[in-house]
Amino acid sequence: MFTGIYTALITPFTENGKIDFPSLEKLLQAQLAAGVDGFVFLGTTGEAATLTSDEKRDVLSFCTQYVRGKAKIIIGTGTNNTQTMLENTRQAAAFRPDGVLIVTPYYNKPNPSGLIAHYEQASQIGLPIVLYHIPGRTGLKLSNEVLSRLLEAVPAIKAVKESDYDMPHVTDTAVTHQNRIDYICGNDDLFPHYLAINASGIISAAANIFAPAFVKIYNLFKAGKTTEAFSVFAQVYPLIKACYWETNPTCVKYMLSKLGFGTQKPRLPLGEISAEHKAQIDTLLKTADKSLHI
Repeated sequence: MFTGIYTALITPFTENGKIDFPSLEKLLQAQLAAGVDGFVFLGTTGEAATLTSDEKRDVLSFCTQYVRGKAKIIIGTGTNNTQTMLENTRQAAAFRPDGVLIVTPYYNKPNPSGLIAHYEQASQIGLPIVLYHIPGRTGLKLSNEVLSRLLEAVPAIKAVKESDYDMPHVTDTAVTHQNRIDYICGNDDLFPHYLAINASGIISAAANIFAPAFVKIYNLFKAGKTTEAFSVFAQVYPLIKACYWETNPTCVKYMLSKLGFGTQKPRLPLGEISAEHKAQIDTLLKTADKSLHI
């Protein structure tokens, strides 16, 4: 259901903190030209936590109209408050997405019964769910046993975006649930590893910049040209790592600003990246293969 390259889209801001719709349109155009299969709107990379309800509605209205019929649409609706998550998901449903991305609740660390009930309530809205597992941000690591219970109790969960760095655990999960769900890579720097364990694709922050590279890697790998796929990955790997030198999406936004996509100022509490990191990124971009970035 969810295969290929999905860009976790940033939300462009002007210098005065307003949403920069001209830059947003330019970015969407570049992503579609690169051949991405879909988008995640209002995810972590989109700084959804700092957008007002009106801003979220405006972003969704603009983006869904622009890409509908050209790429799949997933909307981030998860929070650590079940009622707010349900409100977000109902609002998302009005934009007819292909699915919603719902992160496991952070900070509260729900027990299994609460976690299952959280997703059961989300499923009643009638949209396919991509469960977002990112224990480094949420403080909640799903065991294989709990994930199995979740998938059994909530058939609306059609995919898992996996952003755990515990590769033995990741491999166990992928093997246990193969052919049951779409297992989506959530770690840009491990994309080839996830493809090797049969991931259906990736939801990527770095694809805001390197969509052409991710599309090429995926297509080469699926064609059985794994050596060539890894060679492309190796070319962009230093820049993929640079995307995460500081909290996502601050470095991604800086790179986009250098490539002509507006000012890309992050919204507080995220600030600008350090002068040292700016200089290092500038050097990397100067030597980057232009065919591998937008």
